[in-house]
Amino acid sequence: MSIAQQSAPSKLKQGITGPLLYLFILGDVLGAGIYVLVGVVAGEAGGAIWAPLLVALGLALLTAGSYAELVTKYPKAGGAAVFAERAYRKPLISFLVGFCMLAAGVTSAAGLAQAFSGAYLSAFIDVQAGPASLVFLLLVAALNARGIRESVRTNVVMTVVEVSGLVLVIVVVGLFLAQGNGDLSRVTQFPDGVGPASAVLAATLIAYYSFVGFEVSANVAEEVKDVSRVFPRALFGALFTAGIVYVLIGLAASAAVPAADLAGSTSPLLDVVNATGFGIPEWIFGLVALIAVANGSLLTMIMASRLTYGMAEQGLLPSVLGRVLPNRRTPWVAIIATTVAAMILSSTGDLASLAETVVVLLLFVFLSTNIAVLILRKDKVDHQHFQIPVVFPYLAIASCVLLMTQQSADIWLRAGILVAIGLVLYAIQHSTTRRSAPDRTADSDRAVKH
Repeated sequence: MSIAQQSAPSKLKQGITGPLLYLFILGDVLGAGIYVLVGVVAGEAGGAIWAPLLVALGLALLTAGSYAELVTKYPKAGGAAVFAERAYRKPLISFLVGFCMLAAGVTSAAGLAQAFSGAYLSAFIDVQAGPASLVFLLLVAALNARGIRESVRTNVVMTVVEVSGLVLVIVVVGLFLAQGNGDLSRVTQFPDGVGPASAVLAATLIAYYSFVGFEVSANVAEEVKDVSRVFPRALFGALFTAGIVYVLIGLAASAAVPAADLAGSTSPLLDVVNATGFGIPEWIFGLVALIAVANGSLLTMIMASRLTYGMAEQGLLPSVLGRVLPNRRTPWVAIIATTVAAMILSSTGDLASLAETVVVLLLFVFLSTNIAVLILRKDKVDHQHFQIPVVFPYLAIASCVLLMTQQSADIWLRAGILVAIGLVLYAIQHSTTRRSAPDRTADSDRAVKH
């Protein structure tokens, strides 16, 4: 994308204010994962659940700093793909970064659709999981096409519900402890035979995944009012809020329930609430989890459709994907395409494998973005923007490499297949563009002769 294109007026509507963006990011970070993540972290860190969550927050903030600088410097739909294009000047690299982000988003939505149509939904209505997943994705697409303002306002309601469920856990455990129950000494206990440093590191590799989601906001930057001022505040504010909530959840869970019991549970927060004996109905947490999953899917599909639109504007995907509804000004063709892709992916793997694939794809995107922010330091723009101290991108690069080394071979294979599909699409688009160029030249020559 040329500099002229970057400075051209946006076709998208600037309908996202600072508070809406803050809740947008918070809602995506505070996803359904925390409702099961506590048990997995407890299996690695024992009662010190809060420690790896705190370290994971620090790692997430490193990469978030790079996003804050680049989003405010180049506030265009397309996010990481735009950053890669500016930094590397190689269309193929820009495409791969953008496609990895797109593939991660669509894969994540597919997994969330499975989660929504599973046990949580069956507690309220008896339906087949497959058709329910498809209907769920169609409803998300309809809301996405309705408009960015309507979508983020719906996110406000869903985020309030998500946070309320987590606050409920913290409050009831606080009352439980105030009555002289529980055991606060457990919050500093690590598994037997494992050193504190080793335990925290192993658990941090898991806890880091709970902060993934902030990168989605880069793809709606073109629709944010006063993005240079608003974006960094909303981004860091949302991550710090999520970090505080997660640490409090970790402390509450460990104080209320022994780590060994949490580690073997598929519903650890429900076990924590039940342990307090306050008699809160179990269906409440089922409903909150459904809302959390729905919210995550909506925000992810907003990102995927805007990224698809941005890549089409760059000429990396077919131009038809850049079409927007005349009145709503939402990228309707991109919404349809990403929804169909999510429907297909939802039938290709289980929730665990889909989620792990998302992580591998996003780590590649994060690595590219952290390198890009260093390369683009010499590129000056004609407006003020946020700038992160140079040491932090280097630390962020190291954190991405560390996390990449922890992934299994089968997950790398699945991610590789998705990237291969992207390369095929790129080759087709590149070939089409090359064939159309001589045609345009010939038409121009004929016009000159006449």
